[in-house]
Amino acid sequence: MQTLQKMIVRIFYCVVIIFVANFVSFSKMAELAVFLPFLLALFLFMNIVPSLENMKMQTTRLRICGNGCELLGLFVASTTVCVIYSIMGFLGVFSVGSVVSNPRIWLINTLVIILTENIVFWNGIIRVYITSEQLGIRWRVIGILCGWIPIAHLIALGIIIKTVSKEVLFENDKILLNKSRREQQICATRYPILLVHGVFFRDFRYLNYWGRIPKELEQNGAVLYYGNQQSAASVEECGKELAERIQEIVKETGCGKINIIAHSKGGLDSRYALSKLGISHYVASLTTINTPHRGCEFADFLLSKISKRKQDMIAKTYNTALAKMGDSNPDFLEAVNDLRASTCRERNEKLPDVPGVYYQSVGSKLNTAAGGRFPLNFSYQLVNYFDGPNDGLVGQNSFRWGERFQFLTVKGKRGISHGDMIDLNRENFDGFDVREFFVQLVADLKKRGY
Repeated sequence: MQTLQKMIVRIFYCVVIIFVANFVSFSKMAELAVFLPFLLALFLFMNIVPSLENMKMQTTRLRICGNGCELLGLFVASTTVCVIYSIMGFLGVFSVGSVVSNPRIWLINTLVIILTENIVFWNGIIRVYITSEQLGIRWRVIGILCGWIPIAHLIALGIIIKTVSKEVLFENDKILLNKSRREQQICATRYPILLVHGVFFRDFRYLNYWGRIPKELEQNGAVLYYGNQQSAASVEECGKELAERIQEIVKETGCGKINIIAHSKGGLDSRYALSKLGISHYVASLTTINTPHRGCEFADFLLSKISKRKQDMIAKTYNTALAKMGDSNPDFLEAVNDLRASTCRERNEKLPDVPGVYYQSVGSKLNTAAGGRFPLNFSYQLVNYFDGPNDGLVGQNSFRWGERFQFLTVKGKRGISHGDMIDLNRENFDGFDVREFFVQLVADLKKRGY
């Protein structure tokens, strides 16, 4: 019933646009002039409130975004009708009846169509460009460039409408889901969560490493802290920083223990802190996300092929940049060397799991190189050659650690990348909702009593 009502409103609005745009061509029908003010009022209202259904959206952003999409859809439909109608008018199809056949009138009519449709189009595209989070820079630029190319602009507009429509519905459903389970607090674990970042990124200062995940967890009851270790240092150094951070949290909050969720190299840092630095009694569980527990064979290969001089030059550049990002003593080469397969094999022999701590792991796979964002789309083939199926950086065989292991991918060409697992690109895609995955991951820790 609601679908039928929405369709009727859309058709009605589309008819309003068409009549306003082509009013000049109906000049023989003087009685229609009486309705012009009414049609203009409807046209104005339609541009302000193109969809009553979108007024029910949960946030202002989604309402604006949804209405922008609605206007773009009305633009496509009404423009199609107006173009066909104008062509028929210029060809003299309407030589009799209430529609004039004067070419001069049809020229003016065409100018009015262009003005009217431009109002609808720009009203819609500006709303979408300002509020959409899923279009990204790429499709915004493509939309601008293709706007001047016939046919291509319709294809680009169709993709923009589809992308933004899915975003509005998906995000609105997520808000409703979180509202429906708010009282359950499914992520309110016994012990707080410590999120530990991976190599060459930070979870504080200039960058939110975990994307939209923390907000989603907190909305469902989670208490979160961050590792705050350096982005580029050895496993040993980062492990020491994490150990100090854990003791600091426990002392300040009196929580007794924490649950660690660590991504990439952060999992190695956390294991070192647990096994070597005497803080295991402060840790209830360790969940590693796409961690190279057995290292990366491609790292061994690259380091063996690059001269020491070039390695030092690259390291100096990275260390300078990382120091500006907040690292107190960055060491690019130490961080990279600790990810080598040979180094990880030696380390694993010296880092036994600690009794009493629940260990589990998660890994994911890109299905094709094109499924990853830069630079993972480039590194995928190299990693695939040395390590087999991978997430763009880490091979599938390196992920598994602990009592429970989950391996994730999606159907089709895309897959799930190393960056997707921490919502690095804030991207929604079919088959995997990273925010809900983390919610269920933490909810499972709660069920297990952690």
